[in-house]
Amino acid sequence: MRNRSHVLELAVLGLLHSAPMHGYELRKRLNEMLGMLRPFSYGSLYPCLRALAGEGLIASSEEDAAALAAPRRGRIVYRLTDQGNARLEALLGQAGPATWEDENFDVRFALFAQTDAETRLRILEGRRARMAERLDGVTLAIKRGGPTDEYTQELQRHTLEQVEREVRWLEELIDRERDARGARRAGVSGGAWAVAAQAADPGAGPTEGAAITGATTSKSPNISKEHK
Repeated sequence: MRNRSHVLELAVLGLLHSAPMHGYELRKRLNEMLGMLRPFSYGSLYPCLRALAGEGLIASSEEDAAALAAPRRGRIVYRLTDQGNARLEALLGQAGPATWEDENFDVRFALFAQTDAETRLRILEGRRARMAERLDGVTLAIKRGGPTDEYTQELQRHTLEQVEREVRWLEELIDRERDARGARRAGVSGGAWAVAAQAADPGAGPTEGAAITGATTSKSPNISKEHK
C-alpha cells in the first residue's frame, strides 16, 4: 500500500471478498467507504479493475449478472479469484508503519471485520503511538506561541482537540480488543481443562465436565483484564 492506487486496490479486494459485484455496486460501496474519508474519483476505479484483472486477482463475466439480479442484463460482474483472495489475505496481514498513516488507516479500519484480532491490535497500537507523537507536536507548538493571529491560534486549538479525541477513541478500541483477547484466551483455557478432565475420567458426563470448566475459570477472574 505505497500510494492511493494500493489503497484503492485493497478496498476493491476487500469489498469483492464479501460478494461478487457489478461495477455500479462497486462504485456505490467504494463511495460509502472512501468518499467520507477522501475524494474518490470514479475514473480511477476501472483502471484499477483492469489492473487487478491483468494480475489475475479478479475475474469478470456477463453471465453472472442475471444470477445476481443486476439492474440491467449484460452488466459485467467482478469476483475475486483464488489469487485475489491470497493477495487480500496478505494485505490484511500487514501491520507495519504504513498501515498507521492517514492514507491507509481508515481503509484498514473499514476492513477490520476481515482482519485477524492480533493484527487489528497491532495496527491500533501503532496508530495510537503515531497520534500521540502528533499530539506532542501540536501541544509543543501551542506552548511555544509566537506571532500567530487569532485564526491560526483557533486552528491550532481545533487540531489539538481533534488529535486528543482520536487518541481517546484509539485507547478505548485497544482496551476493547485486549479484553476480547483475554476472554478468548480464558475460553481456550477453560476448554482445555474440560478436555483434560474428560480424558482423566471418561465416565464423566458433559455436565460434570462443564462444572469443572466453570470452577477453573472462576478461579481466574482477572484473566480478561490483563491490560489493567
